[in-house]
Amino acid sequence: MAPKKKVAIMTSGGDSPGMNGVVRACVRMAIHMGCDAFCVYEGYEGLVQGGNFIRQMNWHDVRGYLSEGGTLIGTARCMAFYERPGRLTAAKNMIKKGIDALIICGGDGSLTGADKFRAEWPSLLEELVATKQLTADEIKPYQHLNIVGLVGSIDNDLSGTDATIGCYSALARICEMVDYIEATASSHSRAFVIEVMGRHCGWLALMAGVATGADFIFIPEKPRENNWKEDMTKVVQKHRDIGKRKTIVIIAEGAHDCNGNKITPEMVKDLLADKKGLALDTRITTLGHVQRGGTAVAYDRMLSTLQGVEAVKAVLDATPESETSVIGILENKIVRKSLMKAVQDTKQVALAIQEKKYDEAMALRDTEFMDQYESYMMTTSVELDKEMQLPENKRMKIGFINVGAPAGGMNAAVRAGVAYCKSRGHEAVAIHNGFAGFARHHGDKPLGAVRTFDWVEVDGWASKGGSEIGTNRELPSESGMELIASLIKQYAFDALFLVGGFEAFHAVSQLRKARAQYPSLCIPMTILPATVSNNVPGTEYSLGSDTCLNELVNYCDKIKQSASATRRRVFVIETQGGRSGYVATLAGLGVGATAVYTPEEGVSLEMLAADVRHLKEIFARDKGQSRAGRLILINEKASKVYDAKLIADIIRDEAHGRFESRDSIPGHVQQGGVPSAMDRCRAVRLAIKCIEHLETFGKQSHDRSRDDPMSATVIGIQGASVAFTPMVDLEDTETDWPNRRPRAAHWSHMKEVVDILGGRPDYSKPEADLVGLKAKDVKRGMDGEEGS
Repeated sequence: MAPKKKVAIMTSGGDSPGMNGVVRACVRMAIHMGCDAFCVYEGYEGLVQGGNFIRQMNWHDVRGYLSEGGTLIGTARCMAFYERPGRLTAAKNMIKKGIDALIICGGDGSLTGADKFRAEWPSLLEELVATKQLTADEIKPYQHLNIVGLVGSIDNDLSGTDATIGCYSALARICEMVDYIEATASSHSRAFVIEVMGRHCGWLALMAGVATGADFIFIPEKPRENNWKEDMTKVVQKHRDIGKRKTIVIIAEGAHDCNGNKITPEMVKDLLADKKGLALDTRITTLGHVQRGGTAVAYDRMLSTLQGVEAVKAVLDATPESETSVIGILENKIVRKSLMKAVQDTKQVALAIQEKKYDEAMALRDTEFMDQYESYMMTTSVELDKEMQLPENKRMKIGFINVGAPAGGMNAAVRAGVAYCKSRGHEAVAIHNGFAGFARHHGDKPLGAVRTFDWVEVDGWASKGGSEIGTNRELPSESGMELIASLIKQYAFDALFLVGGFEAFHAVSQLRKARAQYPSLCIPMTILPATVSNNVPGTEYSLGSDTCLNELVNYCDKIKQSASATRRRVFVIETQGGRSGYVATLAGLGVGATAVYTPEEGVSLEMLAADVRHLKEIFARDKGQSRAGRLILINEKASKVYDAKLIADIIRDEAHGRFESRDSIPGHVQQGGVPSAMDRCRAVRLAIKCIEHLETFGKQSHDRSRDDPMSATVIGIQGASVAFTPMVDLEDTETDWPNRRPRAAHWSHMKEVVDILGGRPDYSKPEADLVGLKAKDVKRGMDGEEGS
C-alpha cells in the first residue's frame, strides 16, 4: 500500500483572529481526505528547528480551536529562514518527516518566503545529497514541494481578495471601542482622535469610519488633495454648526499628506484644540494590539474554515507545473489566485503611495474599497459640496420604508440613503412603521407617519440596532392596495426604497403586480434585503444576518463552555431563520457543531438514531479531556415534530446515564443589539447603490417604470458581484413562495463542510413528503407500491 500523503500546516507573521480556524479545518480536512496532518509550531522557526516543532496531529487535537484567539500553534520571527542555510535545514527537516505539501497562513512577507522556498526546493535537495546530509533514495519521493497560501492579516492588505482572515474581527474590535468612546465624547462635547493599525493599507480606518459615522478619516491610499487642515476644519465646523456634540477622527498609523509628509495623531489633536480655531476639548486614543486580540467573529470563522478546506484540496490538486496559489474570497465566493501576482499587486499599492500616485493606489485596491471610500465621503460631507446637487427639475421625492422584522444595519442603510439624497438635493421622506403606519397613521397630528428626515437625528444612527423609523410585517394587500396607491399619489412619491426581509420582497411583488390597476404605483422601487434569516431571493447576503451569526456564535461559545466544564453534556440549540437553514448552518460552521438540522433537509428518526449512536461512540472514546462539550443546532422550523426539547430528551433517554443533554433557545437575542461592523459597512455601500439606481429613473417616471423590468428590483450580492435583479425574474423562477425562501440555497455546500469537520458519520436523508393526489393514492394502496 502506498504511504499516505503528508500535509503540514503552519501560521506565520503577525497573529490574527481566525488562524486557529484554519489549523482546525486543514488538519481535519487532510485526515478526511486520507492524508497525515502535521502542524509546524512557531512558524518558520519551527521548520528550521525541526524535531518536536513538527508534530503529527490527530482529529481530536484541534477540538475547541474555533473559539480561541491568536494562533495556538504559535508564530515567531525567524532570521535563519531568510538565509539559504536556514532553508536548507528546513527542507531536510520536512523530508525527514515525509512532508512535501505545506499550507501557510500568514501575511504577504510570509507567503513570499514560502514561494521562494518552493522555487529553491530542487536545488536544496541537490545540495542535501551533495553534502551527504541525505541520500538520493531519501529525497526521491519528495522531488517537488507544493505550497498553498492563506492570508492571515488584520490589515486586509493583500490584493486579489476582499477579506483576509482576521480583518473583520479587528474591525469589530475597533468599532466596539469607538462606540464606547462616542458615549463619553458626546457627554462632554469632546473630540477624539483614534489611531488604528495600517501602515500601507487604510482598510481598517476606512471601514471603521464608514461603520461608526466618523467625522474625518486619514488613510495612506488617499490623502486630501488640498490642505488637509482646511478640509478637516471645514467638515468638523459644519458638523458642529448643525448640532453635533461629538467629533470622531480616525487615523491610520501610515497617514500622510499629499506631499508624503507624515500626519500624527498629535498634529490632528493640535488642530482640533487650537484656541484660535475649533477650540475643541480633544483626546487621543491609540488602540494598539487590542485590535489583534479576542476570538474571531462569525465571518472570520466561516472564512478560515472554508479557505482551510479549499487549501487542502488545492495543495493536493497542485502539480509541479502549477503556480503557487493563494486562497481568497470575492464578494461571497472562495477562489484560488496566483500567490505571486497577489503579492506583486500588493507591493504596487505601497509603491504607488510612495511615489504619490494616489489614484493608482486606489485603483489597485478592490472594488469594495473604492465604493466604500466614495460612500464615506458622501455621508460625511452632506450639504458641503454644492456641486453634487442636481438641478431643481431633477430632484426626486423618495419614500423610505422598513418592512418585516428588525435586522442589524437597517438604520445604517437609512442613514446612508438619506445622506445621498441630501447631497444630491432629493427629498428623503420616512414612512414610519411600515405599510401599517402608512395606511393608518399618515395623517396623525401633531406627527404623522410620513415626514421628512431630520439629518442631525439621522446622522447618529450609524451604530444603532433595530429600526428607528419602525418596521412592520403588514403587506400592502393587508393594508389595502387601493389605499396605499392613493397615498403614494397623495404624497407624490417619485420612488420607494424598501429595507427588509421576505415581507419587503413580497410587498414589492404585490405593488408591481398591481400597477396595471393603479397607475400611481408605476414608480421605481428597490429592496435592500435585511433579515437575520437571509432568505430573500436575488441575494446571497442580507443585512442583519452577520449580526445574528455573531450573537449566536457568542451564545454557543458560552453554552459550549458550560458543556465542556461538565464534561459529558450535549446542548441542542434552536436557531431562528424561518424555513431557511442559513443561520443554523453558518453558526454550525462557526462553533464546530456535531450536527445541524435544517428545513431544507428535514429531520427523521433514522437521522436522530445515527447521531445518537455517534454521540455514544464519542463519549465512549472520551477520556475526560477538557473541551468535551458537544453542540447540535436545529433550525426552528426544521421539523414539525422534532424540536430542540424533544431531541434533547431523546438523547438523554438513549444515553442511559452515560452523558447528559439539555436544550437551549436563544430566541430574539439573535436579532442582536449593536449591528456588526460588516452589516453597517455593507448597509452604507448597498443603500447608496440603491438610491443611485432609483435616481436613474428621474422624477415622475411613470411611463418608463410601467414598462421597464428594472423599475422593481432587489439589490444583492451574487457570487463575485453586486447586482440588481428584476422582481419579475425572481418571482416565477427563483422563489419558493410556500417556504418563503429562494429555490436554490447558495450555502448548501457548507452543510457538507459542517458534517465533515464535525466528524458526523453518513446518515440516511429524510424522505420527501408526498402531497396532493399522489399522497392519497399511496395511502389507499393504489400506487403500485408493495404492501407489508
